[in-house]
Amino acid sequence: MYELDYLDQLESEAIHIFREVAGQFERPALLFSGGKDSITLVHLALKAFRPGKFPFPLVHIDTGHNFPEALAFRDQLAAQIDEKLIVRNVGDTIKAKGLTEPKGKFASRNALQTFTLLDTIEEFEFDACIGGARRDEEKARAKERIFSVRDEFGQWDPKRQRPELWNTYNGKISKGENVRVFPISNWTELDIWNYIRRENIELPSIYFAHEREVLQHEGQLVAISDFITLEPGDSVVTKTVRYRTVGDMTCTAAVESAASDIDGIIKEIIATKTSERGETRIDDRVSEAAMEDRKKNGYF
Repeated sequence: MYELDYLDQLESEAIHIFREVAGQFERPALLFSGGKDSITLVHLALKAFRPGKFPFPLVHIDTGHNFPEALAFRDQLAAQIDEKLIVRNVGDTIKAKGLTEPKGKFASRNALQTFTLLDTIEEFEFDACIGGARRDEEKARAKERIFSVRDEFGQWDPKRQRPELWNTYNGKISKGENVRVFPISNWTELDIWNYIRRENIELPSIYFAHEREVLQHEGQLVAISDFITLEPGDSVVTKTVRYRTVGDMTCTAAVESAASDIDGIIKEIIATKTSERGETRIDDRVSEAAMEDRKKNGYF
């Protein structure tokens, strides 16, 4: 009897979820940043829908503080697979709504992405947004369903979640509501990298060891850029680093690493005892409930 290995099972589940989205929603979208998780989603979508076109566009909410390597790869992949890419900029939302630009040493626009995302959902009348969040990343994401219903304000109520028994997903929503869908919710960081190796998926160079000028700050290695504020006495050094997760340059730290290929990265992940967000995301350290608070306000 033919049996699927664990990567085949995860892949099969994700493809099933993609097709459920296509069947249940009229105007879905795939949130795509050029990071490893959203690149994996694109690969899975190709398996789910080729030789046809995607039944949704790719959408990126660009803070203006992204790593140039990720943006270049985003554009390259969208052109390579010939799928529609919609980009909306947080900077435009700040101007249009008169929002306050964040201040401080690591002035992150991360929380302000919510305004741009909700405006984009309203502009295109998206009823489902597919994202690359995984349960192993952070405790708020660990308790969120694969089909996560948001109210007309984009807000998530953890107490209003629907049961998902036997891989049955309920996408019924009222007017104004939308659903966030997470096809790789049950994957781990190690699963992602094993799948990337098996499928020979191309990634931005930022995920592999490279030399970079970084600021050493409270045990974090933050890339030097125009978006952070350097002060007298700051320790700026050049180190060989890579990124476990890629968000804004202002809130994503690198890790010291000599892993220049996927096998080396997998060895490091097996040895680590800290999640990728726990080790490298400055924005999650604002409070114990930082991610859950952002989700309740409409964040991804």
